[in-house]
Amino acid sequence: MGCIHADYEGKPVIAIINTWSEINPCHSHLRQRAEDVKRGVWQAGGFPVEMPAITLGETFQKPTTMMYRNLLAMETEELLRSYPVDGCVLLGGCDKTTPALLMGAISMNLPAIFVPAGPMLRGNWRGQILGSGADVMKYWAERRAGTIDREAWMQIEEGIARSAGTCMTMGTASTMTSVAEVLGFSLPGASSIPAVDANHPKMANRSGRRIVEMVWEDLKPRDFLSRASFRNAITTVLALSGSTNAVIHMLALAGRAGIKLGLDDFDELSSTTPVLANLRPSGKYLMEDFYYAGGLSALLKALASHLELSCLTITGKTLGENISPAEIYNSDVIRSVDNPAFSSGGLTILRGNLAPNGAVIKAVAADPALLKHSGRAIVFDSHNEMNARIDDPALDVDANSVLVLRNAGPKGAPGMPEWGNLPIPQKLLKAGVRDMVRISDARMSGTNYGTCVLHVSPESFIGGPLSLLQEGDMVELDVRQRQLNMQVSEEELSHRRAAWRPREGVYPRGYGKLFLQHIRQADEGCDFDFLEGTAPIPEPEIH
Repeated sequence: MGCIHADYEGKPVIAIINTWSEINPCHSHLRQRAEDVKRGVWQAGGFPVEMPAITLGETFQKPTTMMYRNLLAMETEELLRSYPVDGCVLLGGCDKTTPALLMGAISMNLPAIFVPAGPMLRGNWRGQILGSGADVMKYWAERRAGTIDREAWMQIEEGIARSAGTCMTMGTASTMTSVAEVLGFSLPGASSIPAVDANHPKMANRSGRRIVEMVWEDLKPRDFLSRASFRNAITTVLALSGSTNAVIHMLALAGRAGIKLGLDDFDELSSTTPVLANLRPSGKYLMEDFYYAGGLSALLKALASHLELSCLTITGKTLGENISPAEIYNSDVIRSVDNPAFSSGGLTILRGNLAPNGAVIKAVAADPALLKHSGRAIVFDSHNEMNARIDDPALDVDANSVLVLRNAGPKGAPGMPEWGNLPIPQKLLKAGVRDMVRISDARMSGTNYGTCVLHVSPESFIGGPLSLLQEGDMVELDVRQRQLNMQVSEEELSHRRAAWRPREGVYPRGYGKLFLQHIRQADEGCDFDFLEGTAPIPEPEIH
């Protein structure tokens, strides 16, 4: 390897877990960021070793990156266990990469610091600012409705992703890197820096320096993670009106740390937490604007009265100490608690006879007129069936109907893909309809919007109540009362339950079979049952 004893003798060995790949545009700059981290490690007296790990590229991986989140978590944990390293720097940012890296690092419990990939620059089309995901869905609906032509659509595609980095809306990527920062895994302000801003390589360098200090201090994830720090992270997600996916990922992270966390924590905090970030898809601005307005540190300072500021972080200081210098530079992008974008409702947990173990909706991204709604169910048993029927002119659907997709959950799809933002039927789009109540046991991209009820649990594939719903049944949604019900008698449901028969899994072997055998439900975090908890694993022997 070209090293001499003096290069590494007596120095902390720092693993740089890098999820760079040529098929993941969000991470296309991480090869260089690894070099920036290495420089910091060398400067602080450590010995860096870069280790590639599987990339989870949201735009290309099939059937869904969620299928492979736990695989990356396992790989991260085992890389750190099986090689002689003293600490690690985690390089990631695209949706499932962040929770996966953190899950593995928490389980291994070595000193660890997370370097977020950072959001890309804002998009542009004919003088209009574009936001990834949200505007893709918006303009694709217009394309299907016939209001824009193919040339305009191609221009939108070419103008919506202008640099390396993750989605520049407050989607799952920026939500989860913000969670990482609030939990204490990143340097203050790291999650807000655009991927191609000059301050991004500086942050990577400083992270390389800091991890060496953390090794000498023996500061490990479970030393600073607590129930209070997770509740801080929930509060932050709500104040950001962050991605619904954060619910699943944070439950999984807490499970790896041995911390009890549940949907009730989200529900409790949702009613009292104001939305301070005026960011798409719920608001007006994008992540680049958020950074210039003061970034996450400024939002956290504005939210301070709702946070437990004594929680420790990787800096060795408390969250309160980290955010004390922050200021808000644009009060329309980052609001105060006295002038919030919304008084509450960043995310809402629903229950009822359709979702006894819970479901989630981002109420502030929905049509307010639909937050209390009754309608006749149009039921699709699979994604393929939905695609085949949704634009059929003969489909018996109107604007009051409730679109339902089932068998799209953790086991049903499998992998719980982002199918929850069901398309509006074309004939309704042409009539001017732009939102409907949609219900599924799937997930939805954090960049999307609409009245979409997601993560219905238990999922239909294992016999959850969603599997008993029939086309034409009346479904009632009441977000204020946190209720999701089908208006079907218990006697009738008993008959349907007795007639229900399970489906076969689609994987006869390999990772897919392992996934189907061990995946938990959405309300439990979708981790593998054998990866949860903090049971110690012996140090491998050296042969």
